[in-house]
Amino acid sequence: MNRPLLQLALDHTSLNPALQSVSALRNHVDIIEAGTILCISEGLQAVRALRQMCPDSIIVADLKVADAGETLATEAFDAGANWMTVICAAPLATVVKAHQVAQSRGGEIQIELFGNWTLDDAKAWRAAGVRQAIYHRGRDAQASGQSWSQQDLDRMKQLSDLGLELSITGGITPQDLGLFKDISVRAFIAGRALSEAEHPQEVAKAFHRQIEEIWGASR
Repeated sequence: MNRPLLQLALDHTSLNPALQSVSALRNHVDIIEAGTILCISEGLQAVRALRQMCPDSIIVADLKVADAGETLATEAFDAGANWMTVICAAPLATVVKAHQVAQSRGGEIQIELFGNWTLDDAKAWRAAGVRQAIYHRGRDAQASGQSWSQQDLDRMKQLSDLGLELSITGGITPQDLGLFKDISVRAFIAGRALSEAEHPQEVAKAFHRQIEEIWGASR
């Protein structure tokens, strides 16, 4: 099983604080995400700024696309994204169009799993060529005290068995990572755990140490 990557999610409401977080952490993470909040606040200029600042990093445009897959994917990838998110409620035609654009740009789309979705949906995404999904415990769920359950882990394993690599997010800490040792994890996504930490580089190092301990040193 491949070694998971570490992703920094930037859900700031303005660009300058986001870029300050990137400046502190870009050498300590593998993927940098222009989060939905940042993209709404600053538009795709956020993606362009991240690409300029981090020319060799994987950049994610977390747009959670629900329609106009071809148009929005073209805009995101032309702005410098490597990956773009599509919400699981999007019609399959939207997923297919976005995936085609991503493939033409050498990128990928990720299906963001929120709310109601089924394994039949996941099979359709995989049949369309999609290779990634994001298993998400949302902000509101975290705030209400919802923790990772055995049902979550079972559903993740089912998705892994279909051939989907998962990025896992939602209040992730280094101590959580052992829960996911049997899952095909592409990345662990951390936002406030990194950007709001008193010593963010030390937190990133703790993530990497735990990943190495569980999955080994190389991808």
